[in-house]
Amino acid sequence: MAEHKRLGRGLAALIGDVGDDQPATETGRKPRRAPVEKLTPNPRNPRSTFTDAELNELAESIQEHGIIQPIIVRVAVDGNYEIIAGERRWRAAQKAGLHEVPIAIVDATDAQSLEFAIIENVQRADLNAMEEAAGYAALMEQFNHTQEQVAKIVGKSRPHVANMLRLLKLAQPVQHFVRQGKLSAGHARLLVGVPDAEQIAWRAMELDISVRQLEDELREDRERHAMEVPTGKKPGRPKAAKDPDTIALERRLSNALGLKVSIEHKGERGTLQIKYKDLDQLDAVLRKLEG
Repeated sequence: MAEHKRLGRGLAALIGDVGDDQPATETGRKPRRAPVEKLTPNPRNPRSTFTDAELNELAESIQEHGIIQPIIVRVAVDGNYEIIAGERRWRAAQKAGLHEVPIAIVDATDAQSLEFAIIENVQRADLNAMEEAAGYAALMEQFNHTQEQVAKIVGKSRPHVANMLRLLKLAQPVQHFVRQGKLSAGHARLLVGVPDAEQIAWRAMELDISVRQLEDELREDRERHAMEVPTGKKPGRPKAAKDPDTIALERRLSNALGLKVSIEHKGERGTLQIKYKDLDQLDAVLRKLEG
């Protein structure tokens, strides 16, 4: 428990343990410099995405000001240094042409190494939602932490941790949208367990639908489906998935009208449904239809 309290204080506390006010010792508590090639990434780092834009920006800053904060490392079995926190600075330093970087060596287990990496990235908002969720899952699966323990370690609420973990239930294409930053965590949470989540995600991105709008539309869909099932009777077979051509046509019409469009097609007949939220939207649709 004492160890968890120390971790829960955050990365600043860890860096404080290796500050310049400490005398150099055999354990290397005082920051020192090491060749960039002697450092290796942390295989447990939940962050896997480093864009060229952010690395180039940081590299320019490093060229002008240097690396202010040491990279936190631990000694690896081969004598090199495994990065615990600061991989982005290490990568940017190489882009800046640095041959050495400041490091601070700490003793850390595999569990602590993962915890430190998550703490740094979460506190600095460096992780996308899927990386954050995967980091929490790793803490639970690899080191038998509960959601409550994970929440204390990273300084978040337990409901936040639980909501992030739910994202791992999303279909892989939807998770990919979140990793790319095309779909927000708020949108993604609404799509957990929703049929046709991928198609809905595409539409939300193309029409720039807000989280509130998506929430309203999904609630309306649930209410409509509930009304279609007679009271006291079990629902029948689920509707067959729409074919790709119908989905593509719905998408085209939605893009043209800026509103949600649904097409139910059977044989040569079908129903076209256009949803609007107020009279202004209805008036806009009428003007477009009248040409």
